[in-house]
Amino acid sequence: MSKMQVSLMLAVCLIALSAVGQGQAKQQPGLWQETVTISMGGASAPQLPPGMHMPQIPPQTMQVCVTQAMIDKYGGPSSSPSKGNCTMTNVVMTPTGMTANMVCTGQMNATGTVQTTFVDANTTKTTVHITGTTQTGSTTSPIDMTTQSTSVYKGPDCGSVKPLAMPPNQ
Repeated sequence: MSKMQVSLMLAVCLIALSAVGQGQAKQQPGLWQETVTISMGGASAPQLPPGMHMPQIPPQTMQVCVTQAMIDKYGGPSSSPSKGNCTMTNVVMTPTGMTANMVCTGQMNATGTVQTTFVDANTTKTTVHITGTTQTGSTTSPIDMTTQSTSVYKGPDCGSVKPLAMPPNQ
């Protein structure tokens, strides 16, 4: 699996960790559609020859099933990224959004921040920024990644979309 594919999977999981901040803006449990954009920067961006540019990762769209338990505990969908055991700390929900810190250990050792804005009862916008390292086989690589998402409520029935497993909090 390439570093770009691992980064993309990690980004999707991180957005699912926080994207639909549900808490006090009266968002509802059910099916949400998320569109995620990923930006790699800092030390994790490979050095390219002059005139060459890093290929852009196209926006990814996915559906997420949000449960009432996710709304009650984390303010939205929460899942631990596949490359690390991540916990959310200092979760603060307000009428207009949610903020939190994130710490990941294991194959990914990173820290980050989560900021969600409740645009209205059917729309949220989230930014997740993490820095640290990832382990792929015997290779340790730095990571500096920002993911941005827009989530739109689709309805109360998740259909065949299963809720994500929630990570522990501290």
